[in-house]
Amino acid sequence: MDHVDDSQHSEIFERLPVLADKGYATHDVLNQATPFVGHNAFSQDKLLREIAEREDVGWADKSLHDAGASVASARVAQLARDANRHLPELKTHDRFGHRVDEIEFHPAWHELMSLAIGQGTHSLSWTANQQGAHVARGILSYLWNQGENGICCPLGMTYSAVPALRIQPELATVWEPFILSNQYDSAPAPMHKKMGGTVGMTMTEKQGGSDLRATQTTARPTSNRRGPGEVYALDGHKWFFSVPHSDLFVTLAQTDKGPSCFLLPGWLPDGTRNRLLIQRLKDKCGNKSNASGEIEFRGAIGWLVGEEGQGVKAALSMTHLTRLDFAIGSAGLMRRALSEAIHHTSNRRAFQKSLIDQPLMQNVLADLALEVEAATLLAFRLARAVDDEEKGDELAKLLGRIATPVAKYWNCKRVVGVVHEALECLGGNGFIEEGPLARLYREAPLNGIWEGSGNVIALDVIRAVSKSPETITAFLTEVNSARGANRHLDRTIDEVESMLRGSGDLERSARHLVEKMALSLQGSLVIRFSPDPVADAFCSTRLCGDGGQLFGNLPNGADHRAIIDRANMSI
Repeated sequence: MDHVDDSQHSEIFERLPVLADKGYATHDVLNQATPFVGHNAFSQDKLLREIAEREDVGWADKSLHDAGASVASARVAQLARDANRHLPELKTHDRFGHRVDEIEFHPAWHELMSLAIGQGTHSLSWTANQQGAHVARGILSYLWNQGENGICCPLGMTYSAVPALRIQPELATVWEPFILSNQYDSAPAPMHKKMGGTVGMTMTEKQGGSDLRATQTTARPTSNRRGPGEVYALDGHKWFFSVPHSDLFVTLAQTDKGPSCFLLPGWLPDGTRNRLLIQRLKDKCGNKSNASGEIEFRGAIGWLVGEEGQGVKAALSMTHLTRLDFAIGSAGLMRRALSEAIHHTSNRRAFQKSLIDQPLMQNVLADLALEVEAATLLAFRLARAVDDEEKGDELAKLLGRIATPVAKYWNCKRVVGVVHEALECLGGNGFIEEGPLARLYREAPLNGIWEGSGNVIALDVIRAVSKSPETITAFLTEVNSARGANRHLDRTIDEVESMLRGSGDLERSARHLVEKMALSLQGSLVIRFSPDPVADAFCSTRLCGDGGQLFGNLPNGADHRAIIDRANMSI
């Protein structure tokens, strides 16, 4: 094909007008919210500051402020997006054919882990030696669940592993300083070559699910000695393996005395991988930045924790705290969703008004704010129970035993609806992957599955009631602290007591009972600690049936603006 000659080319383009505006815009971009970054998710959260003050954790103020600034920064927002777009990849072999079982992460993941671990999100409860250490660490977890949920799994597992470790003091002496180090080290290497490490947990097998006693993995002593602290070799297959790149793992395996708990190092002292083969990574609905896998033990080396046959009991010392952390994390996830909804509606106009000034939108936002406040109070009341239990408070121990699964069940259920409604407040802007709501939406159902799905948790509450009837007294003592302040709460407490002390089939109605217990405890807490507009609206909608089935059903008498303003970090 012949080219157009230069003279023709010049003549054609000379006739084009010169445009004053060199840009491509067809219109001005108006009426859009800015990214919700640059604030402080701790110091600008009125409720969280109140909890910190009430629980006397001023000694942690700098750490909490630093974390609040981190999770709300533009930098962490970008890191979270990158870590979820560039997913972890399994590398089973090196280029020469050697089996390595390594997981490659985007640098954003490692930077997020370094920030959160550097702030003690995994360790503060055990290293601070201060009043309210579990509450303070819980606030860090609450904040980082607003930054990036994917890193919160290894952080929570590492935090909760300490009680299981301490069952075997000689193991705790070696491993505690390592896993509680605030220096993140991503190297796939044995402990003596690293500055710090994380803990993973693997219980689930494909044939057993939540039935831990159905575990088929086996363990045999590697010498003539057997018993606590001795070395065993494990063989078996685990269906869901949380954070398979961790440095230390808690797992269950069968001995001839029944399910037993073991502690496995990820790498052996000679630098080789423990005999733990990662077969594949799970392609999950959410929690994309975090790696979850399916593995096989082929003579994996580990130490027995506690007595043979007592593994479920030993593992529960860890799962009690992971369940608490999921209750806290779900509340934090709700808080992030609410914050995004308030920010968007404050900066978006329709029908000559900001969305946040539209009466029906106010009703929705206020209703969401009630849910977030009640969930947050519930979670941190149980964190305080752990602190009190460590001081020898028997009533706190009993309350924690029965109410921690209640909080885990309820917060993990409610977060799904909260995130969905918050996303809807943003309309189409909430449904695109460039913003955080789509990621939160995929994340929301997960905590309800980890560490026991709804039925398992509800049955655990029933187990506490049947095996330790004194837990009933502990729970009723707590909720009755607010008796007489609200007739709806008084009636709900009476209903709960009737069910707990009755002779009905508790197992069949376990979910109904746990729901009533959660609402009565939340009602008691908002009456004691929240402003009147929050407490009145909560009790009139959650405890008497006038709140409707979906968010946005607060009665006309509710002070919508006061409730929203309390949750608004911008004022």
